[in-house]
Formats: sequence, C-alpha cells, structure tokens
Amino acid sequence: MNTRLIECVPNFSEGNDLSIIRQITDQIESVPGIRLLDVDTGKATNRTVVTFVGSPEDVLEAAFLAIRKACEIIDMRNHHGEHPRFGATDVCPFVPVSGVTMEEAAEFARILAKRVGEELQIPVYCYEFAAFEEKRKNLATIRSGEYEGLVEKLRDPEWKPDFGPAQFVPRTGSIAIGARNFLVAYNVNLNTTSTRRANSIAFDIREAGRILREGDPITGPMIKDENGEPIRIPGSLKKVKAIGWFIEEYGIAQISINLTDITVTPIHVAFEEVCKKAAERGMRVTGSELVGLVPLEAMIEAGRYFLKKQQRSTGIPEKEIIKIAVKSLGLDDLKPFVSGEKVIEYILAGDKKNPLISMDLAAFANETASESPAPGGGSVSAYMGAMGAALGTMVANLSSHKRGWDERWEEFSDLADKGMYYVKSLTQMVDEDTRSFNRVMDAFAMPKNNESEKIIRKAAIQAATRYATEIPFKVMQMALKSMDILEIMAKTGNPNSVSDAGVGALAARSAVLGASLNVKINARDLNDRVFAEDILKQAREIEALAIDKETRILDIVKSKI
Repeated sequence: MNTRLIECVPNFSEGNDLSIIRQITDQIESVPGIRLLDVDTGKATNRTVVTFVGSPEDVLEAAFLAIRKACEIIDMRNHHGEHPRFGATDVCPFVPVSGVTMEEAAEFARILAKRVGEELQIPVYCYEFAAFEEKRKNLATIRSGEYEGLVEKLRDPEWKPDFGPAQFVPRTGSIAIGARNFLVAYNVNLNTTSTRRANSIAFDIREAGRILREGDPITGPMIKDENGEPIRIPGSLKKVKAIGWFIEEYGIAQISINLTDITVTPIHVAFEEVCKKAAERGMRVTGSELVGLVPLEAMIEAGRYFLKKQQRSTGIPEKEIIKIAVKSLGLDDLKPFVSGEKVIEYILAGDKKNPLISMDLAAFANETASESPAPGGGSVSAYMGAMGAALGTMVANLSSHKRGWDERWEEFSDLADKGMYYVKSLTQMVDEDTRSFNRVMDAFAMPKNNESEKIIRKAAIQAATRYATEIPFKVMQMALKSMDILEIMAKTGNPNSVSDAGVGALAARSAVLGASLNVKINARDLNDRVFAEDILKQAREIEALAIDKETRILDIVKSKI
C-alpha cells in the first residue's frame, strides 16, 4: 500500500458530556477522506482521546476544525480532572503511519500550529519532533504548572508561545501541537498469576529499569547519587515503558508494555526479550495481545523477522506474512486476532473500492465477458502480468525451500521479495486501468453548452486520455522487469518447476503486448503529439525486449524439460 497516512490523536478536556464530544467528532468526520477510529472518554480524568487517520492535508483540516469547535464549547474555567492539562484541546499529536516521513509530519504539525495561533488566537507550543528548541520537546515540561499556572508561564519570556498570543486566554488555555512516533500498547501473557514476578520482568526490560537498593532488591534502602537522586539500573529495551499486573478476566499475569517508538524497539523485539527474561526467571510466555491499533509495517516487520529466523523466504503474500506474525507472537492466545480490525491500513482499505481484484476468478471472468466495456484488455493485461510475476515468485519460493539448497535460501528469498513487488504492483493496475477508462468516459460526459464549458471539457478529455495511456505503459514496464526474475528462475531455480517459469514468461510477454495495444489506441487521440510519439517509441522498444526475453526463457525451459 502506498497511501500517505497520518494518524492524529487530539486530547480534549471533556470526558463527561458526550454531547460536547459528539460536536467535536462531527467536525472531524465532516472532512471527506477522514476515518474516525476511536473515541475514548474518561470520567475521572474528564478527558477524551480521539483517534482519526487520513491524508496529511485532510488530517490537518480535521484537526483544525476540531480544535476550533473545542474552543467554542469547552470552558477551561470550569474544568477539573485527574489528568494533567492546560487547554480545551490539550494536545494534538501527528503520527506518521505510511508514506509520510517524521520530518513531513512535523512540518504539517507546525502548519497547524501556525493556523491555530493566528486564526483562533490560542497560545500554541510545538513539541516532540515539531519542537523548535530542545527544552520544548518534552510534553510534560511544556505542560508543567498546567492551566492554573499559565498566567505566570506566559509572562516569562522563556515560555513565549511558538505561535499565537503570549497572553492568558481563560476560556481555552493553551495547546501543545506536535509530531511523535506511533505508540503501541502491547501486553505479553505469562504462565503465572504472580504480579510480583511479572513486575520483575517489566523492570528487566523497561528503559527506566529499577532503583538500585542495598540488600533486598525490593525492600532494601535506595542507593542515591551525590545529588540525592536514586540511582537506577536501566532495563534492556529503549523507548519502552512496562509494568506487571494480574488480569482477573483471563486468570494470568501480563507484562503491560507501551512501545513509545517502534522504530527503536519493534513489537517482535519486545516479545523476544520478554521471552528471554521470563525463561531466566523460570516462566514462559504463552502469547500476547495488541491493545488498540497497529501500523501494517510493524506486523510485516515482525512476520519477516520470524520467517528469517526460520531461514524461510520472505517473498510471500502479505496475508501470509501477517499470519506468521500473529502465530509467532501468539496474538490469538486470549481471543481471535482480526487483522481487518487491528491494522490501520486494513481498516481504511475497507472504505476503498478495488472491486476487480476483490473478485474471485469466476466473477472476474464473468464481469469481463459482460456488456460493460470495462474491465477490458488493459485490466486483463495487467492481470496476466501479475500472474506471470506470481509464477516467477512461486519458483523462487520453491527453490528457497528445496532440500539440499539450504545455503541458498536467502538468495531465493531476495528474488521472491522482488517478485512479490511486481505481483502487488501489477495487481493494483487491474483496477487502476479500469478507473483510467472511467475517467475518460466521465470527461466526455461533461457539459458543453457554451464555449467555456467546451474548453474545460476538452482539457479534461485530454488529461484523462493521457492518464489512460500512461497506465498501460506502466504495466508494460513492470511486466518486462518481472521477466528478469523469470529468466533467473529458469536458469538457476528449482528444475522441477522450470515449466512454471516458462508459463510465467508467456504471461508476462502477453501482458506487455496487450498493454501496448492500449497505449497505442489511447495515444492516437492525444493532441500532444510529442508526448504521444515518444511513448509509442518506448512501447515498441519494450515490445521487442519482451519478445526477445520470452524466446531466451523458453529456450532455457525447453532445454531442461
């Protein structure tokens, strides 16, 4: 998936009046493209944590609307709660999920901070990765003194807001806007009911570790440094918070872990470390559970880790990699793990329409055979290319697992990874080709009642036609590149599957030639003849290369059969 996604987790200083929260979440959901994932209200804290995702631009707009609404309906002069806070919208972090760097997320956070400060006249502090200076990175430092201490804080030149007025706004207070890494709440299950033993493991692994004591490690007097501060023995994992507890519902003890930066300590690393420390203390890990949501990449990284540990190919379908991660981490130990309800990208994919690749083979064939002009030759060419690449990937995976070739598993795994890239890319092109055709049809359906409408319609037709030319050209390029893997597999792969490499070559060549026909039929209607002639020239060159490569692969295959 190449979607650009940012998660936003604003915290609002209201946890009792659901009508107020609903007004805020209505603003968030009013932005097209935004998916509201969770609304967690706390009565004792008088605080609500909202989680939503979308493209960076959509998230920025939704966050602004939510903050604006909170200013209107939350009065901090009447607020009381157990959780630290200093504003109606207390914090608003941006979290990069996919296709967005942390630097980009921080820049979007600063854009939001500037807009909030200028348009809403709220004092804004930027924190974590969006901070402009080191001392403002830590949220706790920024929020020290809380709402009640804002009057004095804002008088101090050292604490002039990054954006907005340097003066106290009684109704709204201040806000911290920032960018941070994805936080994963993760519990590891133990074969014990002892909270004390679970805590011992938690102290072993968490970054803060445990306090150094004389004599008894639990009850002995603390050892302090020259400044009177307790000396700590750091734990083994960075960016990890952990504590042990007993879960009455399941009758077991758990290590409750917050992974505050999964780029530093990923899920599988935390799991393996708990397994190690539990074994040292005579206990065993029985499984684990994810609380809340997880990015797709974290699950794929875990699955690939365990596959490599087994010296197995990682070039397998994404679904199978996720299955390995779930089984290896024991995520289904306490209850079924449903990827579509836990993985952020999968939740969002449910809102998107890729009707063709979601069909079974019979349905796709029947839809192609129907009176509808799409899917047509372009989508079928893309699918043939995907099948060709899939056959090459299959041979690589079979070669990786072949008895007697154990020392070559990584070589074939790398080739399978490359093959899966082409499988996924060409599969996505099946629907994209049909969408490009529909864009052309939509452009032709535009009104042409006057000269202005005719000009707009003509430009739209040309833009859509150019896109409908570029999509099959991309199919040609990818199908041709996939033939490199097929050739290697025919030469050096499992000899028992050499015929599969040959069929893959036939499919890939057909994908190239079929997609080329779509390039030609669309390019003829382009007014930009320089672009049209150039892409047609490149298409002819790719055709020739594909035919030549198919011949070489089939010669190898026939020599081995």
